Amino acid sequence: MSVDEAGTERGDTGADEPGWDVDPDDDSGLAVVTAVGRQIKAWREAAGLRAEEFGTAIGYGEGLVYKVEGGRRIPRPEFLDKSDEVLGAGGKIAAMKQDVAEVRYPKKIRNLTKMEKRAVEMGLYSNHNIHGLLQTSEYARALFEMRRPAYSQDEVERVLAARMARQAVFERSPAPALSFVQEEVTLRRPIGGTMMLRRQLERLLEVGQLRNVEIQVMPTNREDHAGMAGGVEVLKFEDGTAVGRSDGAFAGRPVSDLKQLRILELRYGMIRAQALSPRESLTFIEKLLGET
Repeated sequence: MSVDEAGTERGDTGADEPGWDVDPDDDSGLAVVTAVGRQIKAWREAAGLRAEEFGTAIGYGEGLVYKVEGGRRIPRPEFLDKSDEVLGAGGKIAAMKQDVAEVRYPKKIRNLTKMEKRAVEMGLYSNHNIHGLLQTSEYARALFEMRRPAYSQDEVERVLAARMARQAVFERSPAPALSFVQEEVTLRRPIGGTMMLRRQLERLLEVGQLRNVEIQVMPTNREDHAGMAGGVEVLKFEDGTAVGRSDGAFAGRPVSDLKQLRILELRYGMIRAQALSPRESLTFIEKLLGET
């Protein structure tokens, strides 16, 4: 089996087999995909079609049909649309796209996305790469494609789609308060090439103009730096609760205990104080863009 440029698998028949494998440890996702597969199988059998005939009718391989019906493969939206049309389901199968929309992403990313959707305030310090919420699609793709051990092209497409979906946070109303601190080196490293870096810097300047967003740069020449232990994330919710995580604290686990949160908030507050101000940072990014 090979992978074409679009990242879709092709079997011996040459028929596209789009979708993602189900993580066997993702119980909630597995339950959704299994239920969707059973529904498709029930509609197919009610229509009197064998799996091979159904696959031919919708333009996909028989093997994919069995995988989807058996809950071993997450179907992409176009698979559900074509199934609905061929089986005359009147929109009932196509409507399952909503159920599948979230579980197609890895469980860890789904959990993070849910928290980001609830957060009214986020403080985020990144020391290796541009933060995921700020990344352009091409920058994110370049990062995933250089991952080692290497992702398959299918995995690249899956995690890329998940990362881009998280950026819906910028479209929320009311908008959450978002604070980012980026290490200077992350703004200089030409991930994917110089032109890609330029577009990424332009994206930072664009997002930095939003009234609910503050982007700060931590200069490399700072003698005092509270973030040397690694990245920091603090998310606060409307009900007064919060969750935080840091690479260099509490074994990197998410924490919600007040004492532990205070440590992360103190650390993030110091990082912000040591970084350039938001206005100085945008000026700094503009200067870098002019030099790139």
